[in-house]
Amino acid sequence: MSQSIKLIGIGDNGQESLLPQYAQWIEESEVLVGGERILSFFPNYSGKKIIIKGGLKKVVEQLQDETRPTVVLASGDPLFYGMGGYLSSKINMEVYPYFSSIQLAFAKMGESWQDAFLVSIHGRSMKGLAQRIDGKAKVALLTDSENSPNQLAKYLLSFGMTEYRAFVAENLQGEAEESGWYELDEMMEREFSPLNVVILKRKSEGPSWSLGIEDEEFSQRKPDKGLITKKEIRVLSLHALNLRKNSIVWDVGTCTGSMAIEAAKLASEGQIFAIEKNEPDLENCYQNQRKFRTDITAIHGKAPQGLETFPDPDAIFIGGTGGEMAELINTCCKRLKEGGRIVLNAATIENLYRANEAFAEAGFHTSIMHAQISRSKPILGMNRFVPLNPVYIITAQRKEDMNE
Repeated sequence: MSQSIKLIGIGDNGQESLLPQYAQWIEESEVLVGGERILSFFPNYSGKKIIIKGGLKKVVEQLQDETRPTVVLASGDPLFYGMGGYLSSKINMEVYPYFSSIQLAFAKMGESWQDAFLVSIHGRSMKGLAQRIDGKAKVALLTDSENSPNQLAKYLLSFGMTEYRAFVAENLQGEAEESGWYELDEMMEREFSPLNVVILKRKSEGPSWSLGIEDEEFSQRKPDKGLITKKEIRVLSLHALNLRKNSIVWDVGTCTGSMAIEAAKLASEGQIFAIEKNEPDLENCYQNQRKFRTDITAIHGKAPQGLETFPDPDAIFIGGTGGEMAELINTCCKRLKEGGRIVLNAATIENLYRANEAFAEAGFHTSIMHAQISRSKPILGMNRFVPLNPVYIITAQRKEDMNE
């Protein structure tokens, strides 16, 4: 039976960062595991060294039956975006963390960090970062050589996030340690060490939008405005979708992107995918994304073609069907995750009937809201009501999901 393995965090200053007890455990061990850079801190180690390269699965297989005293070394706090979480879930381990790079960076700044929003773009896509961090007062980011501070600055500037300044801490506790403040345009031009942490601090209030963004705020196709899902219908439809913070959402027939953009703000930790058949509308969608700081995936295509490139969704909004209603609804019903919802807006009685019939054939139950909304408009010192086009809001769920 294998004995408990010790997982010890270490700083970039190598052996100097270790407590005497940790140094003793390493000296008494017969197997030392870690990345090449970390193992280089121990050139005189007499036991067996196992270098971690690529995935951790092979390392787990090697360690599961290990009976010799073993120490695994990891950078900083192994349980903070490190390998510790995976290793300790597979092997019986005692974990002894060092300071995380985030802690050390905030110490360099001389500021508290319990109120910071923490996010990693190390080995991960920056997709969706805009809506995740928008409005946050303090954001700490773990970067890598590809998602470098200058690439991060370029990304943030593309969404107009100029209210942030950045503190970059490089090679913390290493020989080439360096840190300092930068405006985003400065950070974009400078090259940094791959070993760095970026902390964004808001220096002024940025723009903000509450649920139900005014229709006029969106870039729309001219001269025939009016294809946008109107504010009131949008809010009712978003409520019907029952989104969570981490929902994966499809917006089919996105047009200006108004539904996808508001969905991205509600599901800021999730993923939003949109499809639109008219290229001029899609260009407006891209403009609106930048304005409203939502980084969604929007593609040109006529659904259901193109939907195969999207992951299975928790929620689907269908704002336009392009004449392929039965096939589109059938595809969406098959792809929807368990417990999910599909919301379809129909402007005509015929489309209401066809949609309801298609959902029934797919084994879905529907509930329908007929929304007939009017807005007040001044006239000769008085007010009258101007009606919007009535819309049928159809919410569809699998019958077996109804009681969940």
